[in-house]
Amino acid sequence: MKIKFEKYESGGNDFVLIDDRNNLYDLNSDKIKTICDRNFGIGSDGLIILKKSKIADFKMIYYNSNGQTSSLCGNGTRCLFSFSLSLGINKKIAKIETSEGIYTATISNRNLVSLKMKNIYNIHLFDNKAYLNSGSPHHVEMIDDLNKISVKNLGSSIRFSNRYSPDGTNVNFFNKINDKKFEIRTYERGVEDETLSCGTGATAVAIAAHAMRLTNQSEIIIKTKGGELIISFETSKKGYKNIYLEGPTRFVFKGEY
Repeated sequence: MKIKFEKYESGGNDFVLIDDRNNLYDLNSDKIKTICDRNFGIGSDGLIILKKSKIADFKMIYYNSNGQTSSLCGNGTRCLFSFSLSLGINKKIAKIETSEGIYTATISNRNLVSLKMKNIYNIHLFDNKAYLNSGSPHHVEMIDDLNKISVKNLGSSIRFSNRYSPDGTNVNFFNKINDKKFEIRTYERGVEDETLSCGTGATAVAIAAHAMRLTNQSEIIIKTKGGELIISFETSKKGYKNIYLEGPTRFVFKGEY
């Protein structure tokens, strides 16, 4: 059977999106892995299936490029929202059912796609590093010169380390440009390589930087290799609330596989 798809990206973080509200497709792990393969398939960091939902406007099922389901993908969720707009499912705001709960996406006053993230209360700080869950687990580490490291090698060693066994973690290396702006490079588990952008990673770095007292700003620009994302938040006695991940999304092309 031919599979109709569209491809979107945010900061070079790219996704194959499939509308399966009518339950037409039976995609197993091997098929998804092949579709995401950049040599033998369409090529993407992940594949997202849009399904009907009984508790939200629609349901998101997210697969990493290794063919396995994963936790929240911030950029992928924002791309799926843009996809849903093109399908006429909703107008400018949507409740999205994900594996991590229901998330709300909308068009911001900057005409960017904004996703409200879950509150973050547990941040583990150690040795000028941090570990937190921003929808997906993230190790955050400050590096003086991001251009002098192998993100794949160093990221992999941390991702598979005993500290994060057995499930592993995403890994973010960052440095400070100024109080308002930080630069990051991200190793994503499931992709098992560096990606050009990561929404939950950008969120994790912004929150961690504030928790590490590297900034007192409540709106932070995160510069990724693929573009910029904006993270805003409020502090509370418990931690961080009203967290928003904001940035552009772009339709790339559509076709049949």
